[in-house]
Amino acid sequence: MNVRGDAPVERLEARVLTVPTDGPEADGTLRWDSTTMILVEAVAAGVTGLGWTYGAGASAAVVHELLREPVLGRSALDVPGAHEAMGRAVRNAGRPGLVVGALSAVDIALWDLKARLLGLPLVSLLGRARREVPVYGSGGFTTYGGRRLEEELGDWREQGIPRVKIKIAESRGDCEDRDLARVEQTRLAIGEDAELYVDANGGYSRKQAVRVGRVLAGLGVTWFEEPVSSDDLAGLAVVRDAVTADVAAGEYGYDLPYFARMVGVVDCLQADATRCGGITGWLRAAALAEAHCLQLSGHCAPHVHAHAAAAVPNLRHLEWFHDHVRVEELLFEGTLSPRGGALRPGADGAPGLGLTLRADSAAAYRTG
Repeated sequence: MNVRGDAPVERLEARVLTVPTDGPEADGTLRWDSTTMILVEAVAAGVTGLGWTYGAGASAAVVHELLREPVLGRSALDVPGAHEAMGRAVRNAGRPGLVVGALSAVDIALWDLKARLLGLPLVSLLGRARREVPVYGSGGFTTYGGRRLEEELGDWREQGIPRVKIKIAESRGDCEDRDLARVEQTRLAIGEDAELYVDANGGYSRKQAVRVGRVLAGLGVTWFEEPVSSDDLAGLAVVRDAVTADVAAGEYGYDLPYFARMVGVVDCLQADATRCGGITGWLRAAALAEAHCLQLSGHCAPHVHAHAAAAVPNLRHLEWFHDHVRVEELLFEGTLSPRGGALRPGADGAPGLGLTLRADSAAAYRTG
């Protein structure tokens, strides 16, 4: 499709979609029974770009009240300019959290729109560094009993995913014996050849994380995510230096200064494009990590990250998170397959993120 470079963004809309989980879910520090997506549509020249974030529905109001003005009328091809304009517009609104989540969703929609206008898969627009994006199966909630856990592990094994992650630090670290029993059960279920990861979601204290980490080493765990709170940078460094598994954190990063502080205390940096400023912010976080000789791992929202992840030379992998996979497959056509343990974004030549909204599903789950 040939489009004039000054084709303006004509419409910017957000809606709130809430999807109940398929069972009670919890990690080390939180329980939930639904997943909320704030879906953004950006329109130019009759073409619609899609973007989204996960969080509270209040982010939709930020799109309508604060982000429309700096985006509408701007060239749809000027995504970095729109990103900067949105950042200036929310200066006094408290950028971290819900506000930058909204900005992230708009940024993602604008990148999708630009690629669609140019008739290119987003990865082709960004520049492909790899054909495949490795993924790891993620779920294993602390609410799962043994049978449910093994069902999920079996699903990932059937798809050929050779890396899995479960939640530990149940009840803020008060169920340490059960944590370790679940990790042992997981290792037995996946075999010795699969990679085994755990996520404490900041539920342990420093010394508890070190003690647990030493036991995890005997079970072949190679990834220890948020062993302590990601706000405890000194604690992350203590644990990183004391355990053999790679310590990872960064999913709550909302800006580059956060990631600049984080790179000195982790073995692998995580970043979430639905929180850190969209595709624009995520690629900047990847460059920052590379400048410090670190790899980057994409956090959740796999269909947001897939194309950008294929453009990053220092990518480690992308999280194939149970809740977000389920929501994205319910709401979109064109979703990717993780068969063989990797995604192949852009392989079918579909423009943008390659997704089409299922209007009936979106209407059924709309809450705002």
